[in-house]
Amino acid sequence: LKGKLPPPPPESIYTEVPQQFPPQGPVRSDMTEDKTVRPHEPDGEKVAEEKSAGPGNGTGRVSAEPGFVHPEGGWGWVVMLASMWCNGSVFGIQNSFGILYVALLNEFGSEEDLDLQFRTAWVGSLSMGMIFFCSPIVSVFTDLLGCRITAVGGAAVALVGLLASSFIRSLGALYFTYGLVFACGCSFAYQPSLVILGHYFKRRLGLVNGIVTAGSSVFTILLPLLMSKLLKQLGLSHTLRVLCGLMFVLMLASLTYRPLLPRTPDTGKNTGRCSALRRVFNVYIWRSLGYRIWAFGVPAALYGYYVPYVHLMKHVEERFGPDANKEVLLMCIGVTSGIGRLIFGHMADYVPGVYKVFLQVASFLVIGLMSIMIPVCKIFGGLVAVCLLMGLFDGCFICIMAPIAFQLVGSQNVSQAIGFLLGMMSVPMVVGPPVAGFLRDRLGNYDVAFYLAGIPPIIGGAVLCLIPWVESRPKRRHAEVAGEAKEAEAAMLETTPTTHTLKNNEPEPVI
Repeated sequence: LKGKLPPPPPESIYTEVPQQFPPQGPVRSDMTEDKTVRPHEPDGEKVAEEKSAGPGNGTGRVSAEPGFVHPEGGWGWVVMLASMWCNGSVFGIQNSFGILYVALLNEFGSEEDLDLQFRTAWVGSLSMGMIFFCSPIVSVFTDLLGCRITAVGGAAVALVGLLASSFIRSLGALYFTYGLVFACGCSFAYQPSLVILGHYFKRRLGLVNGIVTAGSSVFTILLPLLMSKLLKQLGLSHTLRVLCGLMFVLMLASLTYRPLLPRTPDTGKNTGRCSALRRVFNVYIWRSLGYRIWAFGVPAALYGYYVPYVHLMKHVEERFGPDANKEVLLMCIGVTSGIGRLIFGHMADYVPGVYKVFLQVASFLVIGLMSIMIPVCKIFGGLVAVCLLMGLFDGCFICIMAPIAFQLVGSQNVSQAIGFLLGMMSVPMVVGPPVAGFLRDRLGNYDVAFYLAGIPPIIGGAVLCLIPWVESRPKRRHAEVAGEAKEAEAAMLETTPTTHTLKNNEPEPVI
């Protein structure tokens, strides 16, 4: 019949254009979205959500599982105070070595000894260096035994070493009791105090680290005055015995380190020597290029870092006379260092990812410049201003070490990451002060020593500037790949009809 449309063709001749692209985002073989953030990616905030510890998977290392929630307080505040005492007692004594240094020169020195400054500086330099040199070993013990046992044992060893030093009557024996035994004990007590904070805090970790590390500033303010009075009234031996009380309290404080993070159980899949080695040494952290740069740049910056703490008191005595109030300079460093740790520690919580490194870069640049300015100051007031600035940025450098480590390798690897870094820091800590003492013995003053001490921090700070660029490369590559995929998808959709198409080319009927 004219004007009557033909019946519609069967549905079988119609077909829809199939979807040309899979859903965006990485897809596993089981078609579920991969939400795991890799440790080498710059978004370090999610690294702690990993379920395994990389190559060390199944080794029993601490692992921040997705279901774990940091309490952000509670018993963590008690742990924070205990860690604060640890930092204060350990580094308060170390930073006040300039007071003990003058006492050692008077106790064991003689005018005929041309290398007296050089040999005496080794006592404090060896002690500070061994604290960091033992750190890789301490990190292994921390992973195997836990923070509490490691810290309590370390405090006990430090107590024995300091007590033995009070009975010594020669510099050679002090190298062993004070430089090795006491320092190794301090190392075993110090590092767990940083690691345990990651069990209780995540969002406030920068602020808490600032408060904890400010403990050394408080002790650096108080101990020089206390030690000066004790040395005048009791002498060197009894002063060291009084300091043993700090180590005893540290033993008690370390008992509060109750671990919270769950441990990844050993599945037994990894066997052999390589697996056993990975159970002890976490080689996974060295896969991060950003961490490798950090582990090189920070030690490179520290060759002159400890020189002012050892030789500044003697420099002031030689330039301004023995009656100069030299203890004020250590107090200035301690006060502003504590302020810097609180300010920059809180600031680090608002600096995203690895860009926290730029705070450390700024601190090294200022520390280097202030070290160069020390011999330039001809009046005591100028030296006070230099010490105030040096202390402020010293606090910045110290308080953000742990947050940077968490960003680079993740919470499950941070113990050995900090341990290896501190171990590499031991070399410049040991070498710097004796070299400065040698230059003083040969040149008759400390000017060249302080000039040279300011150069390494500037160079090391420049090296650290590479870390944010290196860590952002995976993110840039991911963005480029995602952009190319979107462009290809858009081009395909433009050339492919999105409506139904006929399977044959039959002409449409005309009425």
